[in-house]
Order: sequence, then C-alpha cells, then structure tokens
Amino acid sequence: MSEAPVNPGGNFVKTVPEGDNRQRQVCADCGFIHYENPKIVVGSVVHFEGRVLMCRRAINPRKGFWTLPAGYLELHEMAADGAIREAWEEARARIEIDTLLAVYTIPRLSQVQLIYRAHLRDKAISPGPESLDVAMFTPDEIPWQEIAFPSVRWALGHYRDSQARSAFTPYSNPEGENGDF
Repeated sequence: MSEAPVNPGGNFVKTVPEGDNRQRQVCADCGFIHYENPKIVVGSVVHFEGRVLMCRRAINPRKGFWTLPAGYLELHEMAADGAIREAWEEARARIEIDTLLAVYTIPRLSQVQLIYRAHLRDKAISPGPESLDVAMFTPDEIPWQEIAFPSVRWALGHYRDSQARSAFTPYSNPEGENGDF
C-alpha cells in the first residue's frame, strides 16, 4: 500500500483502501474515502427544418470554435433536463427531447457524455453568455474545420445516421476513438 500526502497540511493521504484496487484520497483520521468520479456532460443535436443548431464558444477550451449546446450536468438534475437547460443557457433555444442519441466516454477528460436528439419548439435562438454566436446549419453548411471537439463530429454523424429511424440503440464512441485530438 502506497501513501503520499494529497494536500499539504490536510489529513488526507493517497492510499489503496482495504478491499479496493486503486489509490484514493483517504482521511488519515477517520478513514473517509473521497472518491473522484467522471463528470457527466449533457447536450443535444437540435434540429429544425433540416438544419442543426450550433454554438460558437465564447469560453475556453476551444473558444471561437463551433459546438453543440452542451455542458456539465448539475447535482440533483435529470440528464434530459440538463440538456434542455444547456440549450437555453447557450442558445436561448426552447427544445424538446426526442430520444437519447449517444453515450460517449472520454477517458482523457474523465467525462461521460449523454447526447440527445432534440428539436426546436420554436425557431427563436440567440447567443447565451457562453456563446459568441449561434446558427442553424444544413449538413453542407456545417463549419467542419472549426468544430470544437471530436465528440461533436461523432454526434453530428450519428444524428445523420439516425434521422430516418424513430427507434435505435444509442450510439457510442466510433471504433478506435477516445476523444483525443
């Protein structure tokens, strides 16, 4: 069992707790285990009249690049509700969820992404505080060279592949892809 201080001056040590198989932050006084788990990202491919909604990021990482409306799930929030909230926060878009499109895992970032297929309830959109611009693109108009993240490409491709189907198994990372640039 290996031990090293996690936090100088604190009572936590990095150690492998009994019955576990990896190092965790453990309180040396009471034995409390501080688990660090992946972050959940929720978002959606929002469609309306043959176009998809995209947001130009106003924040880092990848400021100025295009993405889907997505962000971290909040504590005590249902995943689909988080995707609806993110569409409002980033694009002032009122959406309705159609179905779960994909579940992507990005180990490098310790993220699990739940991406929904959704549609606009009305065509009013405008940039929220985290977006420089928002736009509706046909597949031919999407600025592919300015896409922020690999999972955005995957989601757009999976959306295209699923458009004609009302029921399908949610997609996952394309073969051999883990989200690295």
